[in-house]
Amino acid sequence: MSDGNDDISANERPVFLAELRPHRSLGHKGHFVFFLITGALTFAHMAVFLLSGAWPVMMFFGADFLILFGAFWFNNRAARASELIALSRTNIAIRKRDPAGRETAHDFNPFWARFNVARKEEIGITGMSVSGQGRWTDVGGFLHLDDRERFASAFSGALARVKRGH
Repeated sequence: MSDGNDDISANERPVFLAELRPHRSLGHKGHFVFFLITGALTFAHMAVFLLSGAWPVMMFFGADFLILFGAFWFNNRAARASELIALSRTNIAIRKRDPAGRETAHDFNPFWARFNVARKEEIGITGMSVSGQGRWTDVGGFLHLDDRERFASAFSGALARVKRGH
């Protein structure tokens, strides 16, 4: 005989679970190799200009290297953002982590929630959001176009199945 706890756990078990992260083409090892080569080339050019007496040009090479390093640092910092979307029969839980590590949580009732997709014919999906009960939150804003299409298709299908009671 069941005491009802099996129904509760089955309703809370995620039907759909996705962790979204921004795509970056270089990993940590790739960044190390890139900056090792770039640093060596920058140092070599700085040495050539220093030895030829054009020391002010040497400072510009150093500034260029520092600007490049700063741009990559900001890019890698932005890659720490993530979103966790869990859809169960009774809840849509969206947990967002920004690059600084701060987390925000959004919960929606799947029967009242709407998954909104904004499209432009030439581009594809330009934005996605979940709304319901007077609240909304955007989802997957950092994803590439193909990833947005795949996520939108999978999430909308799972949400439709939950609303039908499957």
